[in-house]
Amino acid sequence: MYAYIKGTFVSVRGDNIVVENNGIGYKIYMPMLLQGRIGHIGDEVCVYTYHYVREDVIALYGFPEPEDQDMFELLLTVSGVGPKSAIGVVEVLRPSELAMAVLQGDIKKICTVKGLGKKSAERIVLELKDKLKGFDMSSVEDLGDSSAVISGPAQSELEDCISALVVLGYPASEANKAARSAYEDGLSVDELIRRSLRLLAK
Repeated sequence: MYAYIKGTFVSVRGDNIVVENNGIGYKIYMPMLLQGRIGHIGDEVCVYTYHYVREDVIALYGFPEPEDQDMFELLLTVSGVGPKSAIGVVEVLRPSELAMAVLQGDIKKICTVKGLGKKSAERIVLELKDKLKGFDMSSVEDLGDSSAVISGPAQSELEDCISALVVLGYPASEANKAARSAYEDGLSVDELIRRSLRLLAK
């Protein structure tokens, strides 16, 4: 229902913030580590939101960036992962970190999320990695920014970035175009993923 809410950052109440817009105060669930990324009380802020509705629960979950919101929604597609676990992952891991953990099968990295057990972490890796099934890098390598001629070790980094973006739910053609546009010599895979995500969020 709500993609984002713009307004005045009024208060913090534990894991909830209040943003006022046109005289209405919106109570938004946002863990403390995420709160520090949106600004200070009194600032005009933009909070990206997910409206969660169940028979006994109606809640707004808030995120500093649209890619955090996208990752939250992606995690909800994993069997057994509810909103509390999903936002716990968003609080601890940036999208680039989650994507690389999935690609590398790094269960321990995902288990650093408080309250997330090994079985849930394994399901996240298994189900998100499934998005790469049938994905052929050669089918997209000639698309995107033709000015970005990339070869050698850098090609491997670019492919890792594109695979990570596909894991995060982006279409292969869009992932390829964003990665090639974001590429610069010397960037780590993590930095390249972050730059690509910013381009995809525009």
